[in-house]
Amino acid sequence: MPSSAPPPPAPAPAAPGTALVAACLAATWLIWGSTYLAIKWALVSFPPFFQMGTRFLAAGGLLMAWMLLRGARLPTRAEWISALVLGALMLGGGYGATAVAQTTVSSGLVVAFIAVVPALVALAEWPYGVRPSRREAAGIVLGLVGVVLLARGAGFGASLPGLLWLVLACVTWSVGSVWARHGLPRALGGGALALAHGATGYASQMLAGGALLALSALAAGEQPAWPPEGRALLSWVYLVLAGSLVAFSAYMVLLQRTSAALASSYTFVNPVIGLLLGVTLGGEAVTAGEWLAAGVVCAGVVLLLIRPRP
Repeated sequence: MPSSAPPPPAPAPAAPGTALVAACLAATWLIWGSTYLAIKWALVSFPPFFQMGTRFLAAGGLLMAWMLLRGARLPTRAEWISALVLGALMLGGGYGATAVAQTTVSSGLVVAFIAVVPALVALAEWPYGVRPSRREAAGIVLGLVGVVLLARGAGFGASLPGLLWLVLACVTWSVGSVWARHGLPRALGGGALALAHGATGYASQMLAGGALLALSALAAGEQPAWPPEGRALLSWVYLVLAGSLVAFSAYMVLLQRTSAALASSYTFVNPVIGLLLGVTLGGEAVTAGEWLAAGVVCAGVVLLLIRPRP
């Protein structure tokens, strides 16, 4: 006769996608932290719009070709329109303006300035009824404080036009991130911005944004140096493979699977990565105050990563 006692409960399965989210966070933190120095090195031979346009056209073309070979379908007309809107904001505005800014602004200041993105994202989500939790708000504030301390200790110098380009880059990237997650605001008619499924959608966004950047390069009369300087060419290849194919795709995954605050946490980690690269590759000296600021930045990220117990 079978026992009437209920069977022991099965162990709870791991949260789906946890490993993928961790890998995507690592990609945006580590890879994007190094791309600002790579952009600066590539500017020696590749002007800003030309550099970014060819970078995303190459990355998007490779990714789209791979997906088509695996049997994926081409995006529909509506999906291409969504890719164009998000590509214009996140790639045309975000990356294009960042590259232009780096022609007059140090890469250290650029990577520090982008820490305002989580605050802008939180502000852009208010019309959708999304409010950051107290913990997330504390993490954003703490991260901003750490980056301000980090920037003050580095003795940055910048031009006003460069800073205005950075403001444009941060605003368009933040708006694009929010629209990718929540769709158009009611003032613009509402409605979702639906990319094609999976990596095909990311590829279409890179192709659309890359095409707009290439047109901007033609309009600005940009001419690359030929033959390109060796380090500049290697930096461009690194931006295509690591910065675009891996890290940008990882960020889009995070926007779909996590909160916007957590997806934007790279903006707090990247300055620390940039600082470490300056020490190891650039031979720069780091003061005790700058290391303390880096610790404050990391504390802000920890607050963003901690999840409340159910």
